[in-house]
Amino acid sequence: MQKISIIFRRELAAYLRSPIGYVVAAVLLLFDGVLFQARALSAGEQLSADILHAFFYYTSGVTMIAAVVLSIRLVAEERQQGTLVLLTTSPVRDVEIVLGKFLAAFLFLAGVTLASVYMPLLILVHGKISFSQVAVGYTGLLLLGSTCLAMGMFASTLTRYQLIAAAVGLCLVGGMLVLYYLAQVVDPPLKGVIENMDLFARRFDGFMTGILNLADVVFYLALTYFFLLLSVKTLEAKRWQ
Repeated sequence: MQKISIIFRRELAAYLRSPIGYVVAAVLLLFDGVLFQARALSAGEQLSADILHAFFYYTSGVTMIAAVVLSIRLVAEERQQGTLVLLTTSPVRDVEIVLGKFLAAFLFLAGVTLASVYMPLLILVHGKISFSQVAVGYTGLLLLGSTCLAMGMFASTLTRYQLIAAAVGLCLVGGMLVLYYLAQVVDPPLKGVIENMDLFARRFDGFMTGILNLADVVFYLALTYFFLLLSVKTLEAKRWQ
C-alpha cells in the first residue's frame, strides 16, 4: 500500500505541476459551460429534469475525451522518456504501478468533473432540481470516467508514443459506444449480448434521469477492472522485452 501511495503522490503532483493538467481542466470546464448554455439552457422552456438530463448527456462526452487524454501519458510518457525502466527495476510490482497511476488520474479527473457542479445548480435560479438526480448523474460521470481512464491506460501500456496511445484509446472508447447501434442491426440472441456491452446508450441513460441501477454500476466497475488487469498483464509482458 505504501508503494501505491508513493506512485499516487508522484503522478498527482505531475498533473498539478505540468501544463497538461490545467489545460485539460480548463478545456473540460469550458466545453461543459458552452454546451450547457448552448444545448441545455437555450432550448426554450423545459422541465428542470430535462435540462439536467441534457447537461449530463453532453458532459459525459467531454468527460470521456478528458479521461482518455489524461490517461495516455501514464505509461507511454514514462517509456518515451526512459523512466519506466527505473520503475520496473525497482522493488515495486506492476499492479502497484498501474493502481498508483490510475488512482492519481482518477482523483484529478473527479476533481475537475465535480468542479462543474455549479452548472446544474444554476437551474435553481429559475426552477427546481432534484438533488438525487444530480448525485446519481455525477456518480454515473465518475463511473464512466473511470472506465475510459482504464481503457486509455491500457492503450498507454501498448506503445511508447502518446499519439498512438491516444488513437488506440479513442478507438476503444468509440468502438464500445457504437455497440448499441450495431446491436440494432443483428438478430437475437447476439443482439442482446452486444447491446449489454454498450458503454453509453443503454448503460448511462439511467444515470441521466436519476435512476441508480446496480447492474450498470457493476458493469462500469467490472469494465474498469478488466482494462486495469489488461494493463498489468501488458506491463508484465513488456518487462522482459
